[in-house]
Amino acid sequence: MSESKKRRMSMLDDLAQGAAAAPPSMMSNNRALRSARDAVDSHRIWELDPDQIIDDRAADRMDPQDVADLRASIEAVGQTVPILVRRDPSDPDRYLLVYGRRRLEAVRGSDHVTKIRAMIASMDDSAAIRAQASENTGRRELSFIERAMFARQLVESDFGSQAQIADILNVTKSAVSMALAVVRTVGPDLALAIGPAHGTGRPRWEALAAALAESDMDRAELVELAARVRAQTDPEVADPSVAAFEAVVRLLRKMTALPRPTPGDSNTLTINGKPAGKVIRTKTGVRLEIRTEDTKFAEWLQSEAAGAIEELHARWKKRG
Repeated sequence: MSESKKRRMSMLDDLAQGAAAAPPSMMSNNRALRSARDAVDSHRIWELDPDQIIDDRAADRMDPQDVADLRASIEAVGQTVPILVRRDPSDPDRYLLVYGRRRLEAVRGSDHVTKIRAMIASMDDSAAIRAQASENTGRRELSFIERAMFARQLVESDFGSQAQIADILNVTKSAVSMALAVVRTVGPDLALAIGPAHGTGRPRWEALAAALAESDMDRAELVELAARVRAQTDPEVADPSVAAFEAVVRLLRKMTALPRPTPGDSNTLTINGKPAGKVIRTKTGVRLEIRTEDTKFAEWLQSEAAGAIEELHARWKKRG
């Protein structure tokens, strides 16, 4: 085997290097990349017309980097890393992009480079999605909201069940369900205006979703705020998308802050005659606060709370 062919065969392997040192959560990504490598037709590098390539994939990145620098590099030294495509089953003269969006955009926008170097793989929709997610995760871990938005697009495109999407993203099915719930409450427009917000995990996004559920603020106002803060933030000083997230949180906290309880709007709860918490009336309902050092009682109370509320509600309805 020639040295040039060995180099071509190892290109996708290079993306999957480090499996021994990688944490368990990355193992499925390495397997997906190796599967993509095995699917490549004879490991040959083709030069394709960019107009032959269709990119109809679900977007997994919310903040794609500017391709101007990449375009200049390709024009100066050539395209060193090929993209990966697969044949369009409905058109033999077309190809579907698996990964390499920025390289494709760079070549399409160039006045000097007319062909794009690509490997052609034989794979189905599921394998293509796995390869796309794995290649991007290898470059930089998707943020929580990027994964959530990616999952939403897969659901809307009828890609598969939540369990299949969880497998693609290497997370649990419950994690997919929670992520989808956050996206539904936050809304795709506001999520896109904020951006990936790397380092802002699920708990903070869930808290934002909860604040939005209690607020009657105009979403367009929040979208405008996020976009303005993101545009005005110097990326050398702070992450613009994180700054946008914080700005939205601050405004919501200011507008939806609950009033402090007063003696007239709370009732003290007792256990064995001793104070154990409060029932507090809020503007959106009732909040229960119960303090106990008995962990077994706390666990039992947590498991029985839903049934107790149903019983109380039934008693209230019976009273008319």
